[in-house]
Amino acid sequence: MSPEFSEKTIKKIREIVACYPRKEAAILPVLHLTQKEFGCISEEEEKRVAEILELKPIQVREVVTFYTMFNQKPVGKYHIQVCSNLSCSLMGAESLIDYLKEKLGIGLGETTPDKKFTLSSVECLGACEMAPSLMVNFDYHGNLDKEKIDKILSGLK
Repeated sequence: MSPEFSEKTIKKIREIVACYPRKEAAILPVLHLTQKEFGCISEEEEKRVAEILELKPIQVREVVTFYTMFNQKPVGKYHIQVCSNLSCSLMGAESLIDYLKEKLGIGLGETTPDKKFTLSSVECLGACEMAPSLMVNFDYHGNLDKEKIDKILSGLK
């Protein structure tokens, strides 16, 4: 069983829930807090959130699995998410994913042994105007090629 929420997080969740007319409307900010607290949202955390918001666990699971911003397992210090939707695919995203897999020595959904990098493919980053694009944690990078990826990776400490 995973650890309980800290008192600080419980207080913040109560404050957030109080801002909404219905508890379930607070699901996204509560999930963000949950991920911040535990690093990811496991099945145990989904159940806790469901209990707090008076939802069925499946309702929480549906949200967690829909949004790529929620991680169901721990990720590395740098979570690299490459867009694989139509615009990015047409502009070469698949070859960039292959390049990152080779460069990092991991496959999609995997984390390097030193826990520094996790590589994921996501359906859409909403950055079609700069395809192909990726995110490192919450920072967007676009109009990518191998040289730009090398520069991005070398800047990550």
